[in-house]
Parts: sequence; C-alpha cells; structure tokens
Amino acid sequence: MARHLHDEIATLKRFILELGTLAEESMLRALQSVKEGSRDLAAKVKNDDDRIDQMELEVEEECLKILALHQPVAGDLRYIVAVLKINNELERIGDLAVNIAERSLHLHEVKKYAIPYDFGTMHEKVRTMMRLSLDSLVYYDLDMARRVLEIDDEVDAINRDMYSRVKERIREDLGSLDSMLDYLSISKYLERIADHLENVAEDVVYMIEGRIVRHKRLH
Repeated sequence: MARHLHDEIATLKRFILELGTLAEESMLRALQSVKEGSRDLAAKVKNDDDRIDQMELEVEEECLKILALHQPVAGDLRYIVAVLKINNELERIGDLAVNIAERSLHLHEVKKYAIPYDFGTMHEKVRTMMRLSLDSLVYYDLDMARRVLEIDDEVDAINRDMYSRVKERIREDLGSLDSMLDYLSISKYLERIADHLENVAEDVVYMIEGRIVRHKRLH
C-alpha cells in the first residue's frame, strides 16, 4: 500500500509541476506581449488557457483519488492538501495572464503612450516570485518561501505608486485615458498574481511545517 501511495504522489508531483510550468509560461508570454506589443504572444496566451484549465482538473482528480484510495496521514496528507490549494492558485494565475493579454491586445487599438510606472521592475519581481514559489515546492525550501513573501511587499509598493503616476499622466493629457486605464489594469493583475504566489509560498510552509501562516508573516 505504501509503495502504491508513494508512486501516486510522485505522479501528482509531476502533474502540479507541469501545471506550474504552464502557468509560468502563460504569465511570461502575457508580460512579454505588453513589453513588445506582440499580438501573437497575447493571442497564444488566450488560446492556451484551456490547457491550463484541463490540467487543473487533472491535478484535482488525482488528489481526490489518492485521498479516497489511500487515506494518507501526516506529511503525505499535508502535501496533498497543499497541492489542492496550490492547484487553484496556479489556475487563477493562468486566468490573470489572459486578462493581461486582453489588455495588451486592447493597447493596439488606442493611441500609444509610454508605460507610466516601472513595469520592467514589477515584471521581474513577479517573475522571480513565480520561480521561487515553484522551486520552494520542489525543494521543500522555507527560505525560498520567505523570500516570496518579502518580494510581494515590494510589488505592492510599486502598484501603489502606479496609481498616482497614472492619475498624473491623465491630468497632463486627457487623450491618454484609454491606454492609462489599460496600464492600470495590467499593474493590478500583476499585483494579484503576486498575491496568488504569496499564497503558494504560504501553502509550502504548511506542507513542510504543518502550520498555517496565512494572514501572518514568517519569522
């Protein structure tokens, strides 16, 4: 029984890492579509969303099958519970990547203006959070999880600064309204992705230590 359980958990690990890779690729393409103004990248993000949704269902079904057949306990149970939660976070990141891609496509239809906030830094910080959160899951690494939480605070600060910059740009040129609203939405979607990655890191802490740290900070 134990060997079968561990084999199925190994399969589950492959599934959740595949979903994480899909979500990461989708997010990066969406951000690159904004940076480069690429319609093709934005369209691919939208087209690939069904694959992420299907993978999320497969991960959930695998978790429920293991719970029903093996009734795992202790560390194995915590791992499966954590994966169930992380599974949902990754699917939501895929949805937010689609939202960014849609804003990117809309930017092609309005007058072009420079991005009014530090999109490059925000982009890189969220990208780092994505890599660290997935690596913390793979390597059971609490230090990586802690770093994800720290970077989330930095992303929040950029997002707050963005509001004042967008308002200032609109006051200077009312014609920039449409594009500024798109950039406002993109920043907010990035901030939400960061929040989901923060949740992933917190779920990794639960998986490793068995303690719930949501709404708290790690010490």
